[in-house]
Amino acid sequence: MGATVTSRVLDLLGAFDHDHRSLTLSDLARRAGLPLATAHRLVGELTKGGALTRLPTGEYVIGRRLWDLGLLSPVQSGLRQAASPFLHDLYGATLATVHLAVRDGGEVLYVDRLAGHVSVPVVSKIGSRLPLHATGVGKVLLAYAPEDVRAEAFARLTRITPYTITQPSRLAEQLRRVRTDGFATTGEEMSLGACSVAVPVRGEAEQVVAALGIVVPDLRREQARLISALQVAARGIGRTLASAQWK
Repeated sequence: MGATVTSRVLDLLGAFDHDHRSLTLSDLARRAGLPLATAHRLVGELTKGGALTRLPTGEYVIGRRLWDLGLLSPVQSGLRQAASPFLHDLYGATLATVHLAVRDGGEVLYVDRLAGHVSVPVVSKIGSRLPLHATGVGKVLLAYAPEDVRAEAFARLTRITPYTITQPSRLAEQLRRVRTDGFATTGEEMSLGACSVAVPVRGEAEQVVAALGIVVPDLRREQARLISALQVAARGIGRTLASAQWK
């Protein structure tokens, strides 16, 4: 049985990712595994409907209509709404870059971010996806992920900086400590000059539904204070989610 129109459209939309935010028609066809003529027809319909936007350069990007629809997702509307006041309180107390993230398959999906005052090289943006093993929020989410997700992550421990943890045994020990200590840290593992600390956000039945993190230039002096502030905010988000019966 051949691919349906729906599956082809999803393949086209799935051709975009964090590293491929704009694509030519030929790139879209290649990455989606579609004939150029088929891609041309479907991309034309998606552009007409607002799902894609054609830039003056001829490249295509995700359109406003998909962004608007994405805001209706429970991850966006429920979690972000519950977390927003606590993120702002956390930012006000630390003036550091604050992240709220969830796991999307084998990656970290950043659902909210407040940029700090201190100049720190931060590569994440709202809606971006990054490796689980190289980020503080990612390590928290990986520590509580199903075994098959951890196995997949351990099979592709790519080195992003000289400090990225790529030894499975070392990462496994870090994840064990996350579950024991209740927080994860990174030291220049995603980008040079940036360290992070993150804690789990627990929802109904103590299930880890998200991770809350802070990015700073150095953790040596402030780690204990930042962990305490993160844990207070995470508990507040969890209580709000529970009272709203968000799942």
